[in-house]
Amino acid sequence: MSVASAVKDQIQQIGGGFMFSREARAFADETGVPGFLPVYTRGRGGVLGEVDADVVTAAFGFFRPQTVRTAWESTAHIPAAEAAVRYLGVCQDFGRRRLADFAQADRLAELLGAVVAAADPVSAPLFAGWRALPRAGDGPGLALQLIQTLRELRGGLHLVGVLGSGLTPVQAVLIAGSPLESGPEHARSFGWPEPYEEITAELKGRWMQAESITEDLIAPAFAVLDDNEGDELVKLLDAAQAAVFGGR
Repeated sequence: MSVASAVKDQIQQIGGGFMFSREARAFADETGVPGFLPVYTRGRGGVLGEVDADVVTAAFGFFRPQTVRTAWESTAHIPAAEAAVRYLGVCQDFGRRRLADFAQADRLAELLGAVVAAADPVSAPLFAGWRALPRAGDGPGLALQLIQTLRELRGGLHLVGVLGSGLTPVQAVLIAGSPLESGPEHARSFGWPEPYEEITAELKGRWMQAESITEDLIAPAFAVLDDNEGDELVKLLDAAQAAVFGGR
């Protein structure tokens, strides 16, 4: 198993964890707009700038376009750059809280930073935007920030793999689901209306092809690490995942 494949679940889950945190809820309260999606959309997509919602949809990829537009426009009173920096702070503060006792946070950030620096941003605009944000000055905050940044890299490249394999975004969401939701539940969370099509063996085969394309596209970023560093990164992310979620 490649390093990229061995760490994809940890990056996905840790990087997404801050979006449901007490820090994120506090930011949502500040906006005055209820619900999860508005602050998520403005905060995550704020790195794209003051753009039409179609631009955000293009970068998010897997969400229903109208859902993105409603969320983006409902938070238009918050400047995109301000929202991006505030959401970055949410991410960093979540890392500071959850990784406060993680003694190897600095080393984890060092390894993640090498991968982030080596990655090609083509076809991953959210990754490029998050990579350009100011870096945290402490290990726990920076480690979480870099995990989220790599999460955006994989997300952008996975969208390329999905479309290149002949799948639609909603088909991909139905097949993949999430650690906490079934495929249909996940599709509803992303704004896609029922009824949903049956997921056939052919579609699942295309999904496997999309996963393979994603692995091929992201592998060069992790190739900056030698074998020992790759093994170390896997172990550190396993330990960080336990630290982030072990107390829940």
